[in-house]
Amino acid sequence: MSFGEAWHQVKTQSEAIRASQATVEQARHERQSKKDMYLPQISLTGSYLYLDDDIQLSSSELLDSMPAGSAIGQMLAGLAAENGISPAQFATGTTSTISERAIKSANISLLWPLFTGGRISAAQDIAAASLQEAELQMELKVRDRFEELSKRYFGVVMASQVVTTRREVEAALKVHLNHAELLVQNGQIAEVERLQAEASYDKSRIERIKSEEDLGISQAALNNLLNSNDIQPITGLSIDQQIPTLQDSIDLALQTFPGLAIYDTKEQMATSLADAEKGKYFPEVAAVGNYNLYEEDSLASEVMPDWFVGINVSIPLLDRSGRYESYQAAKSLKIKIQSLRQQTRQDISLLVEKTYREIVQAKAEYEGLGTSLALAEKTVELRQKAFQQGLATSLDVIDASLYQASVKTQRSHAAYNSVTKLARLMALRGNTDETSFDNLLIKKGE
Repeated sequence: MSFGEAWHQVKTQSEAIRASQATVEQARHERQSKKDMYLPQISLTGSYLYLDDDIQLSSSELLDSMPAGSAIGQMLAGLAAENGISPAQFATGTTSTISERAIKSANISLLWPLFTGGRISAAQDIAAASLQEAELQMELKVRDRFEELSKRYFGVVMASQVVTTRREVEAALKVHLNHAELLVQNGQIAEVERLQAEASYDKSRIERIKSEEDLGISQAALNNLLNSNDIQPITGLSIDQQIPTLQDSIDLALQTFPGLAIYDTKEQMATSLADAEKGKYFPEVAAVGNYNLYEEDSLASEVMPDWFVGINVSIPLLDRSGRYESYQAAKSLKIKIQSLRQQTRQDISLLVEKTYREIVQAKAEYEGLGTSLALAEKTVELRQKAFQQGLATSLDVIDASLYQASVKTQRSHAAYNSVTKLARLMALRGNTDETSFDNLLIKKGE
């Protein structure tokens, strides 16, 4: 699997990226919900009430509420007495049941906000900024996964090279041990020389086993990231990449890095939050209405209207939510965000330059070690011939072989640093598609 193919698999199967996508969808739905805040709220309500007693109104209670009620009451009482009606009968006969104990009703109500001092639009702006922030956070996660993949993928490649180097050293020291045994048998070298060769061979075998275990760990980490088994990288550690220029990388990073754009969204949130707090000083205006669908047949229902519409205005005179301090806090938050954004711009510029120079340093180290490797290979060849002729000790051959292995390992590390730092630079620039990075590298055997 090439690096580009591996990156495509990570983008489509990474659970971390899927979680970020779910967060974006969540923010998108929340933003859509805020768009409904301007719509009217229409409710269907049904109720059943059971009172402690019927609601009744006697004639005496009604007359007591009238200015001339006393005179009218005396007149009616006199007429009742003339017709043979007792006061008790008169009181009972002139009592009305306004409502029975059981009350059932159903109605439709309307509440339509017309003006809220800008708080609805502020909430919508905050939701829109939250959606944008979620999208930027997902882009950050994608770039983070890109850099993580480069470390794990090329970590396997480097570990494979180290294993190859350790196996070569082990094989060379095995041959050297065989030669030492023959020379001891022929009496050309001392036994201690053979023991040195044997000890070095055993140590090289241990180092080879350790390197194979390190390769297994690196392979497991790569398989885990790709959610696959036994992925074999075919993109090699090349230092022949064309590195983008430093200034172009800085400019592009400052233009496209999501971390900076997140501060823009947070500043928008702070501005909208200040607008929302300011809106608490303005009145709220709403259209209201109600229509009775069903009500009990009673005197109370007869005197109540079947429907009504109107305008409700609420003006805050004394507020205990701390709106002024909340408004000032939102303004302070905006200033804080602006300062953090400026500091982050400086940090990103520094990180891009640091990464760029690390790439240059790694390439220079790799190229500089080329002459050292040629010297080490020639030295091993000469020391082996000299040892066979009795002109060099076993320790000389061992030192030369180990030095050669050390140079090879250093070159592998330098190539790994060059490629992974280039991946970080590409992530900072936003060049994380499948081909832009893969095309900079060569495949094994090419």
